[in-house]
Parts: sequence; C-alpha cells; structure tokens
Amino acid sequence: MINPTSIELIAATLFALAVIHTFSTKFFEHLAHSQPRHAGIWHLLGEVEVVFGFWAMVLILFIFAASGKQTAITYLESRDFTEPMFVFVIMVIAGTRPILDFTAATVRHTAAVLPVHTGTAMYFLLLAFVPLLGSFITEPAAMTLAALMLRDTLFSKEISTRLKYATIGVLFVNVSIGGTLTPFAAPPVLMVAAKWNWDIAFMMATFGWKAALAVTVNALAVTWIFRHELGHVGQKEGAAAKTPLAVVLIHLAFLALVVLFAHHPVAFMGIFLFFLGFTTAYHQYQSPLILREALLVAFFLAGLVVLGGQQQWWLQPLLMDMDDTAVYFGATALTAITDNAALTYLGSLVEGLSEEFKIALVAGAVTGGGLTVIANAPNPAGFAILKSKFDEQSIHPLGLLVAALLPTLTAALAFRLL
Repeated sequence: MINPTSIELIAATLFALAVIHTFSTKFFEHLAHSQPRHAGIWHLLGEVEVVFGFWAMVLILFIFAASGKQTAITYLESRDFTEPMFVFVIMVIAGTRPILDFTAATVRHTAAVLPVHTGTAMYFLLLAFVPLLGSFITEPAAMTLAALMLRDTLFSKEISTRLKYATIGVLFVNVSIGGTLTPFAAPPVLMVAAKWNWDIAFMMATFGWKAALAVTVNALAVTWIFRHELGHVGQKEGAAAKTPLAVVLIHLAFLALVVLFAHHPVAFMGIFLFFLGFTTAYHQYQSPLILREALLVAFFLAGLVVLGGQQQWWLQPLLMDMDDTAVYFGATALTAITDNAALTYLGSLVEGLSEEFKIALVAGAVTGGGLTVIANAPNPAGFAILKSKFDEQSIHPLGLLVAALLPTLTAALAFRLL
C-alpha cells in the first residue's frame, strides 16, 4: 500500500512539471526572440540546464514553508552531490585545448589509415571510438570530447538540420551504452557495481561486447546515410599553436587522477584546484575553460538529485512489480523521464533480486539513456556544448527523442537478442 507524504506528492508534481518544462524549452526560446522586452526571463526559462535546478528550488522552498528551515537543510544535506561535482570537474578538464588536441590527433591519425575519406572516417570515429573510450575516461569526459570536436568541425559548417539531430541522437545513445565495458564509467552501472560484485570481466562478458557492437552499427548507419555531407569533418577553423608534449601529459595525468578519485569529492576537488593553478601558469597553451557550461550541467544534475530523492515512493514499486522482460522495457521507458542512475540505484536498495532481473534493469537503463536530455548524466554536457549550433540556439527535445529512437532500437536488439 503506497501512502506518500504531502511533501512526496508535491515533489512528484514538481518532477512532472520539470519534465514538461524540459520538453517546452524550445517554446520559451521562441518567446525570447518574439518578445525581446522580456527576453531575459524567457531565455532563463528556455535553458534546459536550469529547469531541474529551478523546480528543485521550488521544492526546497515548499519544505521550508511547510516544515521549517531545519527540515529543508537536513534534506539537502542528505543528498549526495558527488556526481554533479564530478561531472563539473571532468567536463572542464576534458574540454581543455591540450586534451582536445591530443584526442583530435588520435582520431585524425586513426582516420587516415581507414580506407575511406578522412572526413567520413573522423565522423565515424567520433560517434564510435570516443563513446567507447568513455568506458575508461568516464562517460561525461567522452561526451565532452565528442561534442566539442563535433562543434568545432562538422557543426561549424552549413549542414542540414537532419544531420544535426541524427548526430546527437546517435551520440547520446552511443555514450550511454558505450560506458558499459567497465564497472566505473557509466553512472547507472556505477550505482550498483560494488554492491552486486560486478567487475570488469563480468561487464565485458555481459554488456561490453554487445554495447560495442551496437555502437559500431549505429555509427556506421548514420555515417553511411549522411556520407555526402561529411567531407569537411576533419577541417577546423583556425590553427592554434602546437601544445608541448609535457603539457599534454600533465593534463592527461590530471584527467586520470580525477577519474581515479571519482567517488571522493574531497580528493578530486583538491586535484581540480591544482589543475586550475596549472592552467593559469601556462595560459598560453589554453583556450578559455568551459566553466559556464560545466556549472550549468552540474546545476542541472544537482536539481535532479534534489527532486529525484523524493520519487522513490512510486518508482520502486513500479519497477519491482515487473518481471525480467518487463523491467528491461520499463527501465528503458522510465529512463526517458528520469535519470537512469536513479533507476538502478533504487534497484540496488532491494534485496533478493535475481541476476537476470539485475542485468535487465541496468541494460534497460543504459538503452534508454539517449532518448532525452535528462535520461543520462552526460547528456546535459553534450546539450550545453552543441545547442548554439541549432536554430534559435536550442535543441528541440522531441527532435532528440525522434533522432534517438532507431539507435535505441539497435541497442535494444543487441542487449535482448545477443
């Protein structure tokens, strides 16, 4: 018998409003252009990264009004904000010029040996190799790298809207499933791996090879369909000075250390402060740090943590009433309207689950991770980096949903039939 408290009911209502708001940001951006007198407030409401933070603020104000300051503070302090903090740090480091130059050079040299046009090969690698790389450098880092490289190459040219949406649809899905080769890179896997004793060998055998196949098929399909528009992917506007190898290696070391201490904010925030000092000392080898974009993404995820913490009362019974097949497709669908890590976390709280149920829950969560901007933690990063290249500087949520359907179907076939 479900007996939610008044705060839980209000939180569920606000969560639903936040989801509706997420799908309405294009409308607010249109208002900002059609009603310039109030463009500021419309732009604010049209920022996807602001949506969940805004409604989380409403929830905290309600708790404060209904139960007092101490209850509101106690609830906030009970939330774990490690993931938003980590995503902020990893985005900033992964988005630096030395890391991007290193990754671009790796992709470019690999593309040069493939038996196709270099621009076409680079596009394929950005949608296949980089998402799979996310299993080792974490999904937020992979999303940041791929999105920044796409922004500065393909998206900097005049290309069709169909290609833009097809690209982000495949990118979001491939990043979501591409992080499942290891137990520490994908947020929904990270939530359960330690408790369920899933190591790298288990992940490779159960998820990894299927995900790698689906990622490759998705990247090949979109590359083939749009092959005639991909000739200039390898071209980048301007030419920056060559970054010394020592600087690149130091940046890679900072990235590796942050990944190593991903569960310990005291450690990785300290490392980040040293990193900021290093970039200041050697500013001649840096482009402007993407602090604004990373802060917005962290704000989005923090809002999701606050609102999501009050949704267990209806999410958990819904999931637990399903069998293995139903939980897979249920998790895939539910992921579109809530963070996939939240779903797997709720599953980890339940004792006595079968191994088949556990695998189906995680597989469904990562399968649906590309359908919406809120489905997977790295998605807001890609959204924030690429949205300026779309009409009215906004990615339409329905456009993303439609673009991600076929790649999601490919992932579903891989996880359910192989």
